Amino acid sequence: MPMLFIFGLGYSASHIARALRAQRWDIVSTGSAGSLRFEDEASVRLALADATHILSSVPPMVDGDPVLAAYGDALRSRQDAWIGYLSSTGVYGDTGGAWVDESAPIKGRRTSRNLADEDWQELGARVFRLPGIYGPGRSALDRVADGRAHRIDLVEQVFSRVHVDDITSGVIAGFDGPAGVYNLSDDLPCGQNAVIERACDLLGRAYPPLQSMDAAGLSPMARAFYDENRRVANGKAKRVLGWQPRYPDYGSGLLACLEASRT
Repeated sequence: MPMLFIFGLGYSASHIARALRAQRWDIVSTGSAGSLRFEDEASVRLALADATHILSSVPPMVDGDPVLAAYGDALRSRQDAWIGYLSSTGVYGDTGGAWVDESAPIKGRRTSRNLADEDWQELGARVFRLPGIYGPGRSALDRVADGRAHRIDLVEQVFSRVHVDDITSGVIAGFDGPAGVYNLSDDLPCGQNAVIERACDLLGRAYPPLQSMDAAGLSPMARAFYDENRRVANGKAKRVLGWQPRYPDYGSGLLACLEASRT
């Protein structure tokens, strides 16, 4: 029976785990919802030794990647296993709205994320770079319904996103693909306002007013989101892994989220 060990059973990783359990995979994981404590070194190392597949979704800290710091030696000894890492398209930095693919240099402002991305590549991992992640319970629909949605008056701002189900299918497609970097994103980058407006349309809500970032009172983390402007190309994952997003645009993805909320 194949076994997947997951470092960090968060939102995206939990969807991957659920899909593989349905295929009778054995899943062992760390994290608040996981089966092991990250600090339980003996149990983690024992499970790593048995895993056929290993995936980390743990983000780096200021002082480095915690998974590589604690278990890098064990991972390097498992070159017979499939190893994957969920990274971020933030490593590309701001491109002024231009398209970027996996050949683009790493130049983002998040130094720790950039270094972790490179370290996992050196380990021989499949590195999946993800843009804005959304899905059931975590989408523009939820922000609109809760009154937390904003429309910011930045006409030129564009970004990419990916439905969590397409992350799942992309990672699983990567089981049979070569080591390397893959962007998993939808086919239709656009401004955040278009996504909010579509969510409002689906819920029958009025559009929030256009505001400046200062007037909207955005948190530093939310403001940082608007500092970068890029379109992420997904052609390599389609070509090399045979992957196709089930939700190639935000309209189909939001509609799926709405339908999921009603079941």
